[in-house]
Amino acid sequence: MSWGESILWMVTPYLTIVIFVGGLIWRYRYDRFGWTTRSSQLYESPLLRVASPLFHYALLVVIIGHITGLLIPVRWTDAIGVANHAYHVNALVWGGLAGLAMLAGLGLLIYRRRARGPVFVATTANDKTMYVVLSAAIISGVVTTAAGFVPSEVSYRTTVAPWFRGIFKLHPDVATMGHASGLYKMHTLIGMALVALFPFSRLVHAFSAPLGYLFRPYIVYRRRPR
Repeated sequence: MSWGESILWMVTPYLTIVIFVGGLIWRYRYDRFGWTTRSSQLYESPLLRVASPLFHYALLVVIIGHITGLLIPVRWTDAIGVANHAYHVNALVWGGLAGLAMLAGLGLLIYRRRARGPVFVATTANDKTMYVVLSAAIISGVVTTAAGFVPSEVSYRTTVAPWFRGIFKLHPDVATMGHASGLYKMHTLIGMALVALFPFSRLVHAFSAPLGYLFRPYIVYRRRPR
């Protein structure tokens, strides 16, 4: 691995974290009323009822797959009797299906924004940038997953995963990342770009789950006396 690439995998993740955290703080302090999805359901609903659940449920599966794949070392799964080959096959099958479903949902959402006039008018330049980066992340993920069906000695669990866990230890393993395939590296870089863009786009609504709604008191409606 060249000196420049070592610096890339050493510095870029922390730069991404600084932009992500700093962006969230800035957005909350100076654009609190813009912290929203800017929902367009009022303009068009039938397509959204299909595309949104398809995208978001598939996204949950993809997120769970990334968390388990990157944070759980091979020795842990070996210790509970899960062979690496079996883990790999399951990850490829379920990850591939979830990635395709997520791509289909995103495709419907983009089509809806382009084909429905009022929704298209409500689409900002920021939205378009977000959709480009998000599409690139999903497509590169699907392609990387498809490439995983080809037998290879290089696995993300022995290359990308140790590097990723090392970030939280303040010691990224750039040597193992150097052995990752070009597809894994490309997908990782696009993923970091998406994380950096996150606080400045409508994706920030992921941190706005209405948990308070579950614990709020009942609203009592009374008829106004004449």
